[in-house]
Amino acid sequence: MTRRPLTVAIIEDDSSMRKSIERLLNACGIAVEGFATAEAFLECRAEHGFVCTIVDIHLPGMSGFELRRELDRRGAGLPVIFITAIDDETLRDLAVESGCVAYLHKPFAPEQLIAAVKSTLGPEARPVVR
Repeated sequence: MTRRPLTVAIIEDDSSMRKSIERLLNACGIAVEGFATAEAFLECRAEHGFVCTIVDIHLPGMSGFELRRELDRRGAGLPVIFITAIDDETLRDLAVESGCVAYLHKPFAPEQLIAAVKSTLGPEARPVVR
């Protein structure tokens, strides 16, 4: 039986942003799967070996923060990298308090996202706030 590679889930409702992140991570040799909503991700999550999630905070339906709480409730223990176009101190504080691996404000440098994803593979993941 062939094992699937560890995959990063991208939950982003903006299809062009989602595809850009997918291409970036694929170019780095990182397998990805994209979802337009948190609900779509939750429906298929059990079938995949996700190593972390990249989650837009402002999604239609369930927000990124609500998704984080649901993953915690389910005991998923999945690292979360939050991304957002709307940046303010309170939002940033809430993201860091939730235990995210990184909080990145759009547009972010590709290197920041790559570093955040790679940090989920190491033993010492600290929040990256940009």
